[in-house]
Amino acid sequence: MTDLTNLTVAEIRDGFRDGEFSAREVTEAFSANIAAAKTLNAFIVETPDAALAAADAADAARASGALKPLSGVPIGMKDLFCTQGTQTTAASHILEGFVPQYESTVSAKLWSAGAGMLGKLNMDQFAMGSSNETSAFGNVVSPWKAADGKALTPGGSSGGSSSAIAARLCPAATGTDTGGSIRQPASFTGISGIKPTYGRCSRWGIVAFASSLDQAGAMARTVRDNAILLENMAGFDPKDSTSLDLPVPQWEAGLSSDLRGKKVGIPKEYRPDGLNPEIAALWDKGVAWLKDAGAEIVDVSLPHTQYALPTYYIIAPAEASSNLARYDGVRYGQRVLPDGAGLQDMYAATRAAGFGDEVKRRIMIGTYVLSAGFYDAYYTQACKVRTLIARDFEQAFTQCDLLLTPTAPSAAFALGEKQADPLAMYLNDVFTVPASLAGLPAMSLPGGLDSAGLPLGLQIIGRPLDEQGVLNASLALEERAGFTARAEKWW
Repeated sequence: MTDLTNLTVAEIRDGFRDGEFSAREVTEAFSANIAAAKTLNAFIVETPDAALAAADAADAARASGALKPLSGVPIGMKDLFCTQGTQTTAASHILEGFVPQYESTVSAKLWSAGAGMLGKLNMDQFAMGSSNETSAFGNVVSPWKAADGKALTPGGSSGGSSSAIAARLCPAATGTDTGGSIRQPASFTGISGIKPTYGRCSRWGIVAFASSLDQAGAMARTVRDNAILLENMAGFDPKDSTSLDLPVPQWEAGLSSDLRGKKVGIPKEYRPDGLNPEIAALWDKGVAWLKDAGAEIVDVSLPHTQYALPTYYIIAPAEASSNLARYDGVRYGQRVLPDGAGLQDMYAATRAAGFGDEVKRRIMIGTYVLSAGFYDAYYTQACKVRTLIARDFEQAFTQCDLLLTPTAPSAAFALGEKQADPLAMYLNDVFTVPASLAGLPAMSLPGGLDSAGLPLGLQIIGRPLDEQGVLNASLALEERAGFTARAEKWW
C-alpha cells in the first residue's frame, strides 16, 4: 500500500470512498508521524482519540452509505480556533489551561463535514510574528534545513500548520491570515495556502488579533486540496457581523487551468531596487507560465504599496491593543495575584507574566497610536492610507483580472536570525500585507527552489469574492511549476 501520509486530501477522500483503505488506517498513519516528529514542535496539543473517533465514524458512515464531504480526512487545527473540550491558548501563557465550552464556526463546519482533528497546531503568540518564534510553547522548526545545517523558520504565524503539512504530519490544516500569516509560511515550507476575501469565513470563535484584518483560510499541499478545505470552511455566520451573507461556490468543481481570456497584472512596485535576483527570476518564470496557460500579461501600478507596511503596523497593533484588553486575569486564563495586591496590581502582574515580548510590543504601539494627541496623527492617517491602498487595487482591476507577485522577499531564514530586529522581521510581510489591507483573496503556491535548495513561493491576488479566479490561476502555475520537492527527513 502507498504510504498514506503522502496522499493529498483529494486522494485520501477518494481512496477512502473507493474502499482502498479505512479512515482509521489513515489516522493511525498520520498519528505515527506526529509521534515521531516531536522535534518540530508543530503541535501544542495532540488529540489522537478525537481523530480516531472521527475516523471510526467515517468508516461506519461508509458502510451505511452516509458519507460526508471530508469523511476519512484528518486535519490539523491552528491553536487560534476555539475547540470545545480541547485547550485553546493562541500559543500564549495567558490562556494556558483555557478549555472552551464552545466551538468556533470554522472548526464546527469542518467537523460537520466529517473531518477529524489530529491536534492543535503551534503558532506565533496571538498570531503576532513572522517566524513562529514568539510562541510561549517554543518555536516550531521547519522540516527543511539550511545547507549549513541550521534550523529554519517555518514562517509565521501559521508556522505549526505549514511545518506539519510539509512534514506529512497532516494532509491539510487551518490557518489564519492577518498580514500574510497563511501565505508567507506556505512559501517558506513549499506548500500552498489561500486567504479568502475578508468575510468569507466566520471569525466567531477565533481568538482575535486585528478584527478588520483577521481571516481564516486553508493550507495544504495542492491547489485542489485548498479548494476542498475552503469550501467546507466558508459560509455566512449570523454570529459574526463581518460575515458575508453569500452562497459558497463549488470551488473544486470549478477548477480550470485554462486562462484564455484572462488578464494578469504585474505591479511594478513589487519589484523594488535590491529585490532578491532569485525571487525576480521565479517571478519571470511565473509570468511565462501564465502566458502558456493563455493569460495576457499587463503592467499595472499600485502606487501606495510603499505605505502598506507602516499602515499595517499602525492599524493591526491598534486593534490588538483593544482586543487583548480582555485578558486581565478576571474571567479566564492565567491569573497572577501577588500577596496583598489590589485589582490594578493583579491586572499588571497577570499581563506582564502572560504576554510575550512581541505581544507587549504591539500592545504598546497600539495604545500609543490610539492615545489622545496621537490618534489623528497616526491611526486616522493610517485608515486614510488604507483606503488609498484599496483604491489602487480597484483601479488595477479595471485593467486586469488577477495579479501575480512573489509571496515573500526571500526563502526561509534561520531561527534566531532576525529575532533581535523587529523591523527586519516585519519586512517579511512586504508582499502580503497590501492584499490583507484591501481584504482581497490571495494565494501562495510553491514555484521552485532557490540555489540553496529551499522553497520559493508565488502569489496570486484576485478581485473581491473571486476565489475561483485565484484558485484557477494558481492551478495553472502549479501544473507548470511541477513542484514535487520535499524536505529530507532529519527529525
